[in-house]
Amino acid sequence: MALPSLLQNRLRLPAIGAPMFIVSVPKLVIAQCTSGIVGSFPALNARPKEQLEEWLVEIKEALAAYQAKHPDAKVAPFAVNQICHASNDRLEHDVEICVRQRVPIIITSLRPPADVVKAVHSYGGVVFHDVISIRHARKAAEMGVDGLILVCAGAGGHAGMLSPFALVPEVKRFFPGTIILSGSIATGRSILAAQAVGADLAYMGTRFIATEEANAPQGYKQMIVDTAASDIVYTSLFSGILGNYLKPSVTRAGLDPENLPGADKSTMSFATERPAKAWRDIWGAGQGVGSIDDAPAVATLVSRLEAEYREARKALA
Repeated sequence: MALPSLLQNRLRLPAIGAPMFIVSVPKLVIAQCTSGIVGSFPALNARPKEQLEEWLVEIKEALAAYQAKHPDAKVAPFAVNQICHASNDRLEHDVEICVRQRVPIIITSLRPPADVVKAVHSYGGVVFHDVISIRHARKAAEMGVDGLILVCAGAGGHAGMLSPFALVPEVKRFFPGTIILSGSIATGRSILAAQAVGADLAYMGTRFIATEEANAPQGYKQMIVDTAASDIVYTSLFSGILGNYLKPSVTRAGLDPENLPGADKSTMSFATERPAKAWRDIWGAGQGVGSIDDAPAVATLVSRLEAEYREARKALA
C-alpha cells in the first residue's frame, strides 16, 4: 500500500470519511478519527471564517485527549478540504490557518493546487486532490500532490462518470502516490473491493450522512435510509458542476428530476437565482444509498464496517 507515514499503523480500516458541505462538523470528524478512520470537513463549513481555527483546536485537543485516555487505540489523523476555485474568496485565509495549526491532511478540489501543496509540505503535511478524469489526475500529479482521490461514477456530490475499473489502473500507470477511491462505497465489503481494484483507501461520504453525529436534518438522514440507486439524479443545475442528488429532494423543490436543465460550469456557485440551493434544499447522495438502512452512531457503524470487511476477506480467502 502507498500510504504516507502519518497514516501507517493509525487506521482501523483503510477509509476516509469524505468532507461534506454543511454535514461535516467537528463532532462527526472527532467520532470518525477516534473510531479509527480519517475524518474530514470542508473549511467553508466553519462560518464565519474566524471559526475555522476554533474548530481545528477543538478537534486536535479532543483527539489528543482520547489518545491519552486510550493509549492502545488507533486514532486516525484528520483532514480539511479546501476548494481551490475563484469563487472561494476565503482560500488564502483558510490555508494560512491550516498551516499555522499544522493540519495533517489537506484535501483539495477543482484547480490543481501547486501553492497549497508547497504550503502544506512546508510543515510535513500531505495533500490529497479530487479528480474525475485522467487529464485532471495528470495535472494534479504535476503539482506534487501526495494522493489522488478518484471520484468515480456513483459517488455522492460532484462525481465523475468513469468506472473505477477504468480510472484506477490508468492512474496507477503514472502516479506512484496514494490512491483513494470514491463511488458508492457504503459497506465493509465495498472497502475491500476498493483495495482489490488497486486503491489504497476507500472514500466514504453518503454512508456517514446517516449517522447520529452528522450535521444533517433528520429528514435528510431518513431520505438516505429510504432511497435506492434509482432515486439518484446526475445534474449540473444546482452548483454548475455535475453531481448526484436525491430525486425526492428535487421533487420537493417543485422540479421534475427527469427534465432538469444544465448550468454554466464557470459559475460554480450556489446562486440565489437558481430554483433551489445545493446542499441546503437539494440533498446530495451517492448511488450506494440502497445499502444504507439505518443511522447509527459513528462508532457503531465503523465497528460494523470492520466486521463486514474482515468477513469479506475471510470469505474470499
